[in-house]
Amino acid sequence: MAISASMVKELRDKTGAGMMDCKNALNENNGDVEAAVDWLRAKGIAKADKKSGRTAAEGLVAVVSGDAKAAVVEVNAETDFVSRNEEFQALATGIATVAMSTDGSVDAINAADMGGKSVADNVTAAIATIGENMGLRRASVMEVGEGVVASYVHNAIADGLGKIGVLVALESSGDAAALSAIGRQVAMHVAATNPLAATKVDMDPEVVEREKAIFVESARESGKPDNIIEKMVEGRIRKFFEENVLMSQTFVIDGENSVENALKNAESSVGAPITLKGFTRFQLGEGIEKEEEDFAAEVASMAKN
Repeated sequence: MAISASMVKELRDKTGAGMMDCKNALNENNGDVEAAVDWLRAKGIAKADKKSGRTAAEGLVAVVSGDAKAAVVEVNAETDFVSRNEEFQALATGIATVAMSTDGSVDAINAADMGGKSVADNVTAAIATIGENMGLRRASVMEVGEGVVASYVHNAIADGLGKIGVLVALESSGDAAALSAIGRQVAMHVAATNPLAATKVDMDPEVVEREKAIFVESARESGKPDNIIEKMVEGRIRKFFEENVLMSQTFVIDGENSVENALKNAESSVGAPITLKGFTRFQLGEGIEKEEEDFAAEVASMAKN
């Protein structure tokens, strides 16, 4: 029986197995999808399917960097224990390495070759082997024409692997070693302060308006006249920028200069002007809603039934 692409897709959607595994299973079972599912399960290839509904909020952030280019990815799993697994660590590092040759989108990385099969198929194989739901959640690739993309991994458990990964892109024609040094310090700063934007211009206008509305409402409760309220709001917005815009923040390395001034001061050792082109900060699990199991309620429910 001829095996169509739609049949392969259907089986892959049901099992999470790789395309070639699905095609082989269908060939072995004369195109019977349900029989092919059982065939894959018997071989352990479809084991991943049973895990796909579980929340994966743990895992690792992996960083791989070159001179003027770097990539950071977040690969999730269900438990923190898996982050200590050498196979999972190798998977995360491998995915970050592959990301360097892509545009940084999750789809492009999942489709890219990694050791003779796609990244997505490698993840599926790892799920079957390790026994936890996992997947590539997000990725970023940064590159500059001239300069460095510095990186930092906070509390690294292995080379380039940890819970927080940061990339900072600095453009400059100056000394690469000196530029890398200040870039790493800025990356450490970003890891510590989690800025919302690189510059005021980059700040999401909706975020600023929301903060302004909160400040206005708070100031009105004081009963002060509108002209005073306007000045109060201006001051609080200015402070908001100082606290949340990278270039305006106080540099944690020296505790005195703004990051903008720190980069300006570093130009003497670098030997050329420095331009911050952007940054990326990934913190493991941020934004993922973890499932909390209420075992007491579950036991009580079972008792009633």
